[in-house]
Amino acid sequence: MKPPSRPGTVLLTDYAWPDDSVERSVVESAGHTLVTGPAEPSSAEAVEHLVAEHAPDAILTCWAPVSATAVATSPGLRIVARLGVGLDNIAVAAATERGVWVTNVPDYCVEEVSDHAVGMVLAWTRGLAVADREVRAGRWDPAGARLRRLSALTCGVVGYGRIGRATVRKLGAFGCRILAHDPHPPRDAPGVELVELEELLRLSDVVILHLPLTPDTHHLVGSEQLALMRPGGLLVNVSRGGLVDTDAVTKALETGHLGGAAFDVLESEPHVPAGLLAQPGALLTPHIAFSSDASVTELRRRAAEEVVRVLGGERPAHPCNSPHDRPTAPGDGR
Repeated sequence: MKPPSRPGTVLLTDYAWPDDSVERSVVESAGHTLVTGPAEPSSAEAVEHLVAEHAPDAILTCWAPVSATAVATSPGLRIVARLGVGLDNIAVAAATERGVWVTNVPDYCVEEVSDHAVGMVLAWTRGLAVADREVRAGRWDPAGARLRRLSALTCGVVGYGRIGRATVRKLGAFGCRILAHDPHPPRDAPGVELVELEELLRLSDVVILHLPLTPDTHHLVGSEQLALMRPGGLLVNVSRGGLVDTDAVTKALETGHLGGAAFDVLESEPHVPAGLLAQPGALLTPHIAFSSDASVTELRRRAAEEVVRVLGGERPAHPCNSPHDRPTAPGDGR
């Protein structure tokens, strides 16, 4: 039988919503204590100070960086739980080495992010953002519209995971040709042509990125890859800003080789480069593709439940590492 869990301290480093009520309800209902940092993500050093001050058994983090130093600072740390999908703000290797679980919530926003990607494609093909700006500026010029028929286009999706598959499913309703590329392609992808990345770039009018940010995917799309794309095409990034060389995209927009760039994420966010802002073909949203009332509530609840699960001696539902040498702690079922 699993030993009873002991009360623990949970540090919430930051949060991108009005309060910590959902996290607090889940954590405190299980008998643990929640300590909350500032809403805005702090620096790595500030998080390290919070960890040193509170010696948490668990860390919940949204955007704030959890460094190797932070992981090493709390001797009783059992889990670092990401309020999101990507792990680029967590020192995963350091956590694994110290026997600390790292978790995420991999599927909470599949519908939202894929909706956002398809919405950006439709905004481009139908000229929605540009037309709105023109009308608000006092210009009524329907003859000047340069619009596209989506069913006549080829859309390439880079990354055929949960979100990529959802985007493909939704794009399929519009009748367009769909290509996909994935480092680990599935055996079966009905309605999709699986191709290498270079071929996808050459053949696609629209390229949509659905990839995590890793050393291998950093600046996956730069000047060389943009040059392969069809003239006047659209690049959509709703994943991580670091996937794209923003300067190269800005230059491609300036020359007209790229017809549009729809970005929900930027490598420099929240700073938006002036050169990109100046491009009429740029459609920009402030890292909100994941967000809806339903998805954010689900995210917060499920991330906090992972913390409670691990502090109760159970294996997490969505482990992102394998800390096999994880030390046994009071209340740990191992």
